[in-house]
Amino acid sequence: MNPAPRSPEAPTPPPAAPALRIGYGTNGLTDLRLDDALVLLADLGYDGVGLTLDHMHLDPLAPDLSARTAQVARRLDALGLGVTVETGARYVLDPRRKHGPSLLDPDPDARAARTRLLVRAVRVAEDLGAHAVHCFSGVAPEPASPEPAWKHLVEALGPVLDAAAAARVPLAVEPEPGHLLATLDDFHRLRRLLGDPDPALLGLTLDIGHCQCLEAASPADCVRAAAPWLHHVQIEDMRRGVHEHLPFGEGEIDFPPVLAALADVTAAGYTGLTVVELPRHSHAGPDLARASLSFLRDRRVPGKATAC
Repeated sequence: MNPAPRSPEAPTPPPAAPALRIGYGTNGLTDLRLDDALVLLADLGYDGVGLTLDHMHLDPLAPDLSARTAQVARRLDALGLGVTVETGARYVLDPRRKHGPSLLDPDPDARAARTRLLVRAVRVAEDLGAHAVHCFSGVAPEPASPEPAWKHLVEALGPVLDAAAAARVPLAVEPEPGHLLATLDDFHRLRRLLGDPDPALLGLTLDIGHCQCLEAASPADCVRAAAPWLHHVQIEDMRRGVHEHLPFGEGEIDFPPVLAALADVTAAGYTGLTVVELPRHSHAGPDLARASLSFLRDRRVPGKATAC
């Protein structure tokens, strides 16, 4: 008797594309205790959190920072949340100057205070197992030539980069409208002035709204251009020429191409978070956290992997 014919083996399915990991920024949840904010985001289905070190959320200047950081690390692990450390607290160093002092401050002691804060943030990020530490340049003083400000920025970032290298936590610099370092071109200028550090050490925080606000290229094209240096992404809606972080649907951004570009860079190796950034909407933070995740899920491009 002839043996029964063997059924052909089913083809091995291709591996699933890595999913875009969505987070929410604690600077948009400042009316909540940090633990309440983390539980909310985990319950909603977020993958992570952009943790802004501030007086109400893991105060970087209060006593027992190491012990408090360890407690937050355990909570993040228990909730399954990834984290990026953000350093954009408005008045954490100076109760009278928003974001002051900056890395560009004419006073060297003031610049050193910002450098110390960033070095401390790197250590916190190391203890939390964070993807990166976010920072920005600050607004340049008024002199006719910006060259002294660029010199100050390079000098002030030196100890931060040393700390980041020792901790193996990348520094992710954010181009910010109105700041000395405002565009992707400005980031590349900084990179050259610093001697072209390894992209694994010095990279980008790319804010999608900022791209809409002032970059010549589309936000989706900015994502692809930034890919080799990308360590952190912030996302919200925005209008051209107006630096105002808006809930999704209230600005001008066409999000499906942006999410497709983010899915592409994720498939190519980006492992960080894409964090909803609504720092002026804490009064409605829980509702906006829920609505934002729903918005991003609804605008997934068929065939592209995003957070589920």
